[in-house]
Amino acid sequence: MKRVVSFLIILAFAVGTACAEHVVLGAEQTKEYLPLLKGKRVALLSNHTGIVIQGNDTIHTLDLLLQHGIQVTAIFSPEHGFRGTAREGEKVASSVDEKTGIPILSLYDGNSKRPSKESMATFDILITDIQDVGLRFYTYYITMLRLMDACAREGKQFVVFDRPNPNGWYVDGPILDMKHKSGVGALPIPVVHGMTLGELALMINGEYWLTDSLQVDLTVIPCKHYTHQTLYRLPVAPSPNLRNMLSIYLYPAVCLFEATPVSLGRGTDKPFLCYGHPNFNAPRTEASIYGPAITFTPNQSTQKGRICDGVDLSGMSEEEARKVGFSLRYLLDAYEHLHMDNYFFRPFFELLVGQDYVRKMINQGKSEEEIRACWQEDVVKFKEQRRPYLLYAE
Repeated sequence: MKRVVSFLIILAFAVGTACAEHVVLGAEQTKEYLPLLKGKRVALLSNHTGIVIQGNDTIHTLDLLLQHGIQVTAIFSPEHGFRGTAREGEKVASSVDEKTGIPILSLYDGNSKRPSKESMATFDILITDIQDVGLRFYTYYITMLRLMDACAREGKQFVVFDRPNPNGWYVDGPILDMKHKSGVGALPIPVVHGMTLGELALMINGEYWLTDSLQVDLTVIPCKHYTHQTLYRLPVAPSPNLRNMLSIYLYPAVCLFEATPVSLGRGTDKPFLCYGHPNFNAPRTEASIYGPAITFTPNQSTQKGRICDGVDLSGMSEEEARKVGFSLRYLLDAYEHLHMDNYFFRPFFELLVGQDYVRKMINQGKSEEEIRACWQEDVVKFKEQRRPYLLYAE
């Protein structure tokens, strides 16, 4: 039976040009949400990105809530852990926040990746305040999705302190075929969905995407002075391998290498800013049309300990990277250099890209333009589908 839902959306529909005013984060708007939290036991889904400006310094949302007398009884920690020090996929054990003594209940502790009934019984309201980068395979939204599902089942309120999406100005890429649903793709959305977590939470609820078509009692505290054209610079790296804005802008295009034998620089000082393979180029100094040649040896992940030749993207300007957006150009470049045909792809590829036709068309020698044409109509339909849930001007 579908749950009757009351939406409380404190709508700050920002208009104007990019960077016209200081973006005010959801977490900064204490007058809007403190009345919701007074007298309630509160859990917080966050990590090291959950910070706000206070005077000339920054403060974590957890400490801000405690300053205002809010009873925070539990912290949920996504991938990388509450302090953001764990690597991708590394299990993060439950622990205690040393500063406050509040228990950190890890979603990666055990096999279910869902909180227990005992954990759910410790709070009345759950707040999500975490910095996303707007990609289907960037998995913070999946953590949010699972907690929305758990809160819907247990009758808990769910609040999102919204933050800007640094890749929020465009929508691109194949829609996930749900037969490829996995831990790196959980919703029928494009690779680049262009939504904030607050907007995505509204869409999850409104489209009945929770298990058994449940809905959760949802409140979103939107940002002020933000539009989808705002160029928002993150104050802190969102994860260990996305260390600057250039890597965040390139991430949509280079992450597909995760499903190939090509290294994208994990375990070097240029993660997501280069790509290469031991057999990439001959002669070694040959440069790609996309950047100068580079030689590197990853100390972790794909091609660990092997000398790789490839392409250095770290000299690209941020403006150029934004223009590239989600592109198959680097993937096709490596595919053509390595001459591995279908051995170039691992089964994981469809989980990332979301559809079967991309691999097939690459193997058939189709151009990027021909492949991109296959998802353009789906993107148009998705943009119309998401429109009722947008909180900010496009």
